[in-house]
Amino acid sequence: QAQLVESGGGLVQPGGSLRLSCAASGFTFSRYAITWSRQAPGKEREVVAVVSTTGGTTNYADSVKGRFTISRDNAKNMVYLQMDSLKSNDTAVYRCGTVVAETPVWGQGTQVTVSS
Repeated sequence: QAQLVESGGGLVQPGGSLRLSCAASGFTFSRYAITWSRQAPGKEREVVAVVSTTGGTTNYADSVKGRFTISRDNAKNMVYLQMDSLKSNDTAVYRCGTVVAETPVWGQGTQVTVSS
């Protein structure tokens, strides 16, 4: 059974940094692109970053470009989201996701709160 588990969220001051992790299991991780998405209360879910199967190609939403970095370690079945220069409007639940056998797979999410 494909599974994703996020960790690393928390409370951080504006301008600070956090590193989110996503642990994958139950599927051939290296064959699938992985996304990081976020959803704030009352807002639509936003895909903030995508990494290709090898990690060689990444894409970012304009709202996080230049501040967030997505990466993966296929040997460890892990994906990371390094978040720098955090702003209050980055506050959201962050989830990693993929599609396995035409079925969306999402983690439970990790809360990121940016506040002084």
